[in-house]
This record gives sequence, C-alpha cells and structure tokens, in this order.
Amino acid sequence: MSKVEAFLTPEEEKEIISAIRTAETNTSGEIRIHIEASSEKEHYERALEVFHLLKMDNTKDANGVLIYVAVKDHKFVICGDKGINDVIAENFWDTTKNVIQDHFKKGNFKQGIVDGILKAGLELQNHFPWQTDDVDELSNEISKG
Repeated sequence: MSKVEAFLTPEEEKEIISAIRTAETNTSGEIRIHIEASSEKEHYERALEVFHLLKMDNTKDANGVLIYVAVKDHKFVICGDKGINDVIAENFWDTTKNVIQDHFKKGNFKQGIVDGILKAGLELQNHFPWQTDDVDELSNEISKG
C-alpha cells in the first residue's frame, strides 16, 4: 500500500468530502484537496501546478482554494485563486494553516484537513458569501497523485 493510500481510510475520506460540502454551503468559494506522496518540485510550485491541472482557475469568481498535501515530504500548501488573492490580507490563510498544522503535528491528519476545510469556508464566507444562483463548480472528491 502506498503512502497516499495509507494516509486516510475510506471513512476519513468521506468525512473530508462531507466537510467540503458543509464549508461550501455558506460560500461561493470552491475547496479541493489533493494528496500525493511527494514532489520533486518546490511544494508551492507543485500546488500551483495541481491547481491548474484540476481546472480550479476556471471558476466563475476565481475563488477556488486548494489544500495540497505531500504525505512523504510532511508538507502542505494552501493556495487560492486570483479572485481571493485580490481581496484578502497577506496573512489571510495563516489561521487555516495553523489549524491544519496543529493537528498534523499530533498525527491527526484527517482532523487537520477537516478543520482546515471548515476554517477556510468560514474565511471565504466573508468575501464570497453563498448566492442563490451558486452552483458547485468543482468536484468535492479528493484528488490523488
């Protein structure tokens, strides 16, 4: 079993998908999770590459958020699209990063991702509230590489 397959159980993956759905009920923002074993590239650069591969830069309001996790490297990155970066403070993702990091340090990977998703949803809600004409533009499934 690979590091990626062993990282989360099927039940934990379902909880993460449920957290994405919950977070997106109050925001037009789109949240995705990508998990892979490691990256030969710098992790932020790889996260941006995955962001584009998942077509997260094609949302109507440019408000997609990717939480990228490189399991073997013990690294994660949060990156947002242009629409988000144009309206937020520079340290906007720090609270989300801290929530994830605190859980990851204790080995609570699923809970770190779930709480990070919910925190990101709350943060996005202030700038990108849910609208009556919103549609779920991106898959809520976990992407794996």
